[in-house]
Amino acid sequence: MSVHGASASPFRQPKAVWAVAFACVISFMGIGLVDPILPALADQLQASHAQVELLFTSYLVVTALAMLVTGWVSSRIGAKRTLIAGLVLIVVFAAAAGAAGGIGGIVGFRAGWGLGNALFIATSLAVIVGSASGGFGGAIVLYETALGVGIATGPLLGGLLGNLSWRGPFFGVAALMLVALVATVVFVDPTPKPAEPSKLSEPLVALKHRSLRTTSLVGLLYNWGFFTLLGYAPFLMNLSALRLGAVFFAWGILVALFAVFGATFLKDRFGTARTLYGSLICVAVILAVIGTFSGSVPTVIVAVILSGAFVGLNNTLVTTAVMSISPVPRNVASATYGFVRFIGGGLAPFVAGLVAAAVNVHLPFWIAAVVVLAGAALLTTVHGPLEQADATDESEEAEEAVTEVPAVEEEAILAEDALRHDQQHGARR
Repeated sequence: MSVHGASASPFRQPKAVWAVAFACVISFMGIGLVDPILPALADQLQASHAQVELLFTSYLVVTALAMLVTGWVSSRIGAKRTLIAGLVLIVVFAAAAGAAGGIGGIVGFRAGWGLGNALFIATSLAVIVGSASGGFGGAIVLYETALGVGIATGPLLGGLLGNLSWRGPFFGVAALMLVALVATVVFVDPTPKPAEPSKLSEPLVALKHRSLRTTSLVGLLYNWGFFTLLGYAPFLMNLSALRLGAVFFAWGILVALFAVFGATFLKDRFGTARTLYGSLICVAVILAVIGTFSGSVPTVIVAVILSGAFVGLNNTLVTTAVMSISPVPRNVASATYGFVRFIGGGLAPFVAGLVAAAVNVHLPFWIAAVVVLAGAALLTTVHGPLEQADATDESEEAEEAVTEVPAVEEEAILAEDALRHDQQHGARR
């Protein structure tokens, strides 16, 4: 017999959700894919560290700006067509980056890749939330799982293919995204267009709401530290592409584990705000350690790997915070948040390259540590709304539990009656 109201597993989903989640994994691979080949690109293409860091900047800044139009596009052509358009652009520009002849071409094609990534990322979250079983919480868990797996496997794939050639990771993502494109076309049903198309101004207008503006700025400051670590730490390790891939694979495993399991456990125990305070402070400490001991390769490796735990916590909880206390629709909040946070992520690696070249390799990480601490301080200004959102979640869960009890008791009574009837019938026979 079934138990009514039992909570659905976030991993028991329709085929359409799995198709989009798989595409999310490949999409998020693109974030850390180039990490293991950054030193190789600098050496083989005779590029400066700042020029190589533009691979992150062009990709993430274009992603950020394109976030402002994703809702407008999706509301006019539908979510499925927007997903497909984004995937097509990623396939084309990833392959073009692999075929490029110099650093300038790769940077330019990464910008086109970022446009496709924006169309895909913003729409995929909406599709998963709308189609997944287990409600909003289950959808976020599934989305963050895809993010964690993608971030973890991206550097590993980049290291394996980059060990053969710096072109390999780009062609590898193009091939995998082609598979994701076919899966999306086959398994995702056409989605209806909304009754009223979105306005281009909605994501920017949403910034007038203090809670959304503040949490988005926290995301920007945190992403400055995150992408300083992700983009410039590889130059401190003096490792081959394969070994760099292994380091960031271990880092990514912690990202995935703490995004899915650690964030939920700590949020339930300490609340969203307090967990984020601690996690942001830990990221700042790790950045300061890397900045102070930049010449010690073992210290940098250990610090980078350990940072994965706190990156995973932040990825899930900042996203949850934005969605839970935002007064605007979730698709608009997602676009606004994506626009603001990716600006920080895009600028940080490039600035790190310039500062390291002009001063020393320590300063970019010290700056990043201070920026992340500023994010923790800013978060305190929305402590009340975050506590209220947690209380609302708890009350909703309690209401669901109360409504589940009568259903379970009713099934137990019916089962007991059926058993008694069978026993009586057997005795008469």
